[in-house]
Amino acid sequence: MVERSVVKPQPVVIVADMTFIKRAYGVAVIRAPHLKKNLVWKTAVTENAAIYRELRMQLWTQGFEIEAAVIDGRPGLISAFWDVPIQMCHFHQIQIINRYLTTKPKLPASRELRYVAMHIPRSDEEEMRKVLDKWYETWKDFLKEKTFNPETKRWFYTHKRVRSAYRSLNRNLSLLYTYQKYPELNIPNTTNSLDGTFSHLKDMIRIHRGLKKHRKLKLIDEILSK
Repeated sequence: MVERSVVKPQPVVIVADMTFIKRAYGVAVIRAPHLKKNLVWKTAVTENAAIYRELRMQLWTQGFEIEAAVIDGRPGLISAFWDVPIQMCHFHQIQIINRYLTTKPKLPASRELRYVAMHIPRSDEEEMRKVLDKWYETWKDFLKEKTFNPETKRWFYTHKRVRSAYRSLNRNLSLLYTYQKYPELNIPNTTNSLDGTFSHLKDMIRIHRGLKKHRKLKLIDEILSK
């Protein structure tokens, strides 16, 4: 169910994300962090671009104008907000790097790349591009190394996780510093506003864990509408 906002329609910077309730279903939310208000939301079993397009259409019909969007970087969110400035959440980008490299990588290339990623919040796009390009020049031969699998008779990249971490950072770099390009919009560089909302939501659902699903959905609506 998509809820109607009670906030007066106006230009807004929004944060968009989805959280899952015990993996059974999730709730996608668009929030206006500067207004400290959840504007629209929808429950679903999977996250995809169509959900966010529907939420955005709901905002449009209410009269809201989206000035910029802060997202976690999933392709679905990017395509849903392609025509406004998009800010990739710094916290989520670092989480992606940690997922590929771990928080204590053993390979020198991995340690250096994670060090680069950890400086995202204290850098800018120009500096990060220089540092990332320098890292790549140092380790490009390492990234091209391949290993032969005698069972499949095929070659595969030896350091796939390092390659994936680099591709993620390189691909998202242009989205990491949007907040610096539009200072007049005061765009947050993380989705923390929604993360706090999701934590509270899950806490309340945990307290009322005995409720049937339809009553839990009603509880979600009540919590998000406050």
